[in-house]
Amino acid sequence: DPRVKGWLLLENYTPTFIFSVLYLLIVWLGPKYMRNKQPFSCRGILVIYNLGLTLLSLYMFYELVTGVLEGGYNFFCQDTHSGGEADMKIIRVLWWYYFSKLIEFMDTFFFILRKNNHQITVLHVYHHATMLNIWWFVMNWVPCGHSYFGATLNSFIHVLMYSYYGLSAVPAMRPYLWWKKYITQGQLIQFVLTIFQTSCGVVWPCAFPQGWLYFQIFYMISLIILFTNFYIQ
Repeated sequence: DPRVKGWLLLENYTPTFIFSVLYLLIVWLGPKYMRNKQPFSCRGILVIYNLGLTLLSLYMFYELVTGVLEGGYNFFCQDTHSGGEADMKIIRVLWWYYFSKLIEFMDTFFFILRKNNHQITVLHVYHHATMLNIWWFVMNWVPCGHSYFGATLNSFIHVLMYSYYGLSAVPAMRPYLWWKKYITQGQLIQFVLTIFQTSCGVVWPCAFPQGWLYFQIFYMISLIILFTNFYIQ
């Protein structure tokens, strides 16, 4: 998409690929390096990191919702060129969404440093490693239009998730964090709603590329399977 030409990290896929390979290497080697070392607390930086991501997610959620309303987006199917200036607003926010997936690699690195290796599940690594790469392609080919929906829901879920993680790093706050049990439920609902909204674009097509819609449906199904397995356990 010429509208993102020259944007940071979008000009070339190589940096995104390298970041992903480095991420997987750290996932593999990090626990080995930490095996005979004391875990790091990271409490202070965890509070800052998680609350920072909470604010970023809140910003993205707000901007996406207002952008969609300003552009008069069609819930059932929205192409990538009819929203006028609202499309550019969505594109700018979705760049931050893409970039946030790089920042979120730190989730795993904190698990490694704190020796919480049980949290580095197949689901966790799959989700983190794939999202950055998928969104590089989204940003280069379909950076607005129907792409907004999953990112909007995910930003809202991340407000809940990262606020919980940030506050739970403060022991005195833990008794008050009542929404923990709803986070995974919310994620599953998010995937189902995204499949529904994506399917609308298949049933009532517009100029949004159909291949992306099918890919998103299959990707969401893979996440539902993995998250359901995690939730049951």
